[in-house]
Amino acid sequence: MQRGWVVSPEYRAAIEAIKNARLAADVSQRELARRLGKPPSFINKIELLERRLDILEFIIIAQALGLEAETLMREVVERLSFTASKSKHTHR
Repeated sequence: MQRGWVVSPEYRAAIEAIKNARLAADVSQRELARRLGKPPSFINKIELLERRLDILEFIIIAQALGLEAETLMREVVERLSFTASKSKHTHR
């Protein structure tokens, strides 16, 4: 059973930002998992919205991609702002 926060547009936007950062760094799910010392299913489940990502994991993933967590967080915030403004216009 998926919870509301997993299927929310905001959570999807956050995970999409992380996935795009991974792809931009040309890092496979398997390679990212290896860098984290996790099984490949760890990243796969996050990107498929089957597993919730906590803030410490977010920071470690950013670092494993060679990014500052703040840089990746700004991307997430930008996506959230876009998603929120888009959502406001659709619900009027």
